[in-house]
Amino acid sequence: MEFDEPKGIYLQLRDLAYELILTGKWAPQERIPSVREMGIMVQVNPNTVLRTYELLQRKGLIFNKRGIGYFIAEDAVEKVVEDKKEEFFKNILPKLFRMMKLLKLTPETIQQRFEEYLKETPADNPETNIPKELL
Repeated sequence: MEFDEPKGIYLQLRDLAYELILTGKWAPQERIPSVREMGIMVQVNPNTVLRTYELLQRKGLIFNKRGIGYFIAEDAVEKVVEDKKEEFFKNILPKLFRMMKLLKLTPETIQQRFEEYLKETPADNPETNIPKELL
């Protein structure tokens, strides 16, 4: 996995976990890679993975069965969707609106492009940033 965003690696790992949960690669009640396994797969220090797992645990997305490992919470998908929606409305949408205004784009134009995107992107194979090691 390549880490080049300005945000911390543990937050990029959180985003990866979100994507794995949303795509169903990490299903509810399923065991996820251990801290060490994940560190090896994405080539980061296990302490960084532990920081991410602790964050996911605080958010109620994963839970730890002592001696067995970490598992995905039953309602993880719903929680991730809510968290990502909040992030979208707070951080991404205002930037999109600003660019639409500057470029004089209409909501209808955006809607048309979005519909084209949906037609071109197969529902069973969405675009993803998940490293091959985790698939």
